[in-house]
Amino acid sequence: MSSGARDRQADEAKSLGEKGEDPVATAVVEERQLLKSLRWWDGFVIALCNPGFLISSLGFTMGALGTTGALLLWTMSALIGLMQAWIYSEAATMFPDKTGGISLYGHEGWRSRFSLVGPIGAFGYWIGWSVVLSIFGNLIGALIQSQWFPRTDWTWWTIAGVHFGLPQALGVAAIIFVWLFNVLGVRPAIWLGYVTGVGLMVPLAILIVGPFVSGHWHSANMTWTIPGGYSGFKLVMVYMFLNGWSAYGVEVSATFAPEFHDTRRDTSLALRTGAGFMLFVCIFLPLGLGGEYGAPSAATATGQFYTKAMADLVGTGGASVLTVLLIGSLLLAMMSSTADAARALFGISRDGMTVKQLYHLNKNHVPARAMTVDLVVNTCLIVFVANNLAILYMSNIGYILAHVLALSGFLLLRKDRPKWPRPIKVGGAWVVATAVLMVLNAAFLVYGLTNPGLAYGVSSSDTFIGVGVIVASVLLYVYRRLVQDRKPLVFRDQVSLVPTPAQMALLTEELAPATVASS
Repeated sequence: MSSGARDRQADEAKSLGEKGEDPVATAVVEERQLLKSLRWWDGFVIALCNPGFLISSLGFTMGALGTTGALLLWTMSALIGLMQAWIYSEAATMFPDKTGGISLYGHEGWRSRFSLVGPIGAFGYWIGWSVVLSIFGNLIGALIQSQWFPRTDWTWWTIAGVHFGLPQALGVAAIIFVWLFNVLGVRPAIWLGYVTGVGLMVPLAILIVGPFVSGHWHSANMTWTIPGGYSGFKLVMVYMFLNGWSAYGVEVSATFAPEFHDTRRDTSLALRTGAGFMLFVCIFLPLGLGGEYGAPSAATATGQFYTKAMADLVGTGGASVLTVLLIGSLLLAMMSSTADAARALFGISRDGMTVKQLYHLNKNHVPARAMTVDLVVNTCLIVFVANNLAILYMSNIGYILAHVLALSGFLLLRKDRPKWPRPIKVGGAWVVATAVLMVLNAAFLVYGLTNPGLAYGVSSSDTFIGVGVIVASVLLYVYRRLVQDRKPLVFRDQVSLVPTPAQMALLTEELAPATVASS
């Protein structure tokens, strides 16, 4: 909308007010706006990043828990992710003028009580999505080396015990490729997502179905190595904490709610279809691979585990093709992740919770500066952090905390803003479910934070990095308020309990096709 059009609308509203008439609710959208160019199936494609998250972690969980133990915990984690996606569909449509994903719900629910929840939740959410770039960059490098350069062991330098060689160089190259593609705009990224998403279905189908039709699947390979008693309970809680990074990611579609053509219908369908597909994969991929090969060792839990499986199922030549398709699917996950993480940074900067320089869209209407932050952070993680599980653990501290704050924010929004229009409104039973899920995630977080040694390859220093991200978020908030905005530091915001006229116009538009949906 041009500045002239905005001025005319403001003059008309002022004129009506002076005449004693009700001003017309008008959706005035600023120039820095995300385009409404997506449909629900685009959101489903974006959510196809989540099977890649499972692929990156599955070998480690089977090695620690046994194949049956991993199957059970992945199923439970995916069910929690599906339930949360259903709950988030309500909050995602309450604010059609804002982006930021689940961290937005925590911010809106808590801001009148404790404003620091906003930056803490948003940075926790951002780091959880951002590190996908380094984790999958490392995994792509490991797959390429295992498939085509198995005897190559180049190490060009070592920093603080972390080796930088061919896999790491390939990982950095993948991060740069994804950054270049994302800054071109959301539509080119979506089309690449369609290509790689279709490609993902081929190796997934073979890895899920192949073990059963090959005749090599055997129940003896389905093992249970979780000990009894409290030690086993702690191990389960730590891995439920770790699994959340992979299984909860179906909420990614909520971040794109302002960019869907029909915010209500498209957001709901994207969240629910993505969560349903992830549940299917979390059940049958561990079942198929576990029954065929048993639990891998820590040394083979990533690249070697999958290249061997594909070679056994389709031969060496076929395995090369499947590896290419699998790498494409991992690039899809990286595309979705950098788009989601960058929008989270853009959203919190827009709301005054971090440095204002991140509140910027390039000429393609995407937050390119925030994407550049992801590029730099993840390149540093590949260079300075030793293994994927350590990166996952470090980032998951903030990510699970973001879910705890988002779920509690949902409950507070129900309590404080009952008259706020909800294009999607879930039933009363889901309010109880929200409280249960909030407590569960808080328990996972406490056990994960206090027992890093149970996740092999993780040290207490990784805990400090994860907590450091949260501390940095508070410091950046203070800098934004005191230095950039020159405002006093406040810990409670004044919040309107009903939408502004501009928000109401957008909400009315979303409600127009049908009455409020109830689930």
